[in-house]
Amino acid sequence: MEIKDNEFSRQFETTADGKLLTIEYSVQERKLFLTKVNLPEGFDNEELLSEFIKNILDTAEEKRLRVVPTHPKVAAFFRKNPKYKEMLPPGIRL
Repeated sequence: MEIKDNEFSRQFETTADGKLLTIEYSVQERKLFLTKVNLPEGFDNEELLSEFIKNILDTAEEKRLRVVPTHPKVAAFFRKNPKYKEMLPPGIRL
């Protein structure tokens, strides 16, 4: 899966079945806030969304960023995948 970091629009982008999936973000004080998930209408491929989030988290880990999931779909991903909970900043529990 190829992920593009569109810094101008502050979103990560990938395409699936010719449709654009995006996750908007904000970076503040070494923290990556994942603020909004934009999916095409009728999109229900949770595996692809999980893979998309995993790739974003791998990139954040390389840059040594903490991740703050502010969107419910991203927070649900963290609940389902406890190995990524170490990337949460101190004091954030899901």
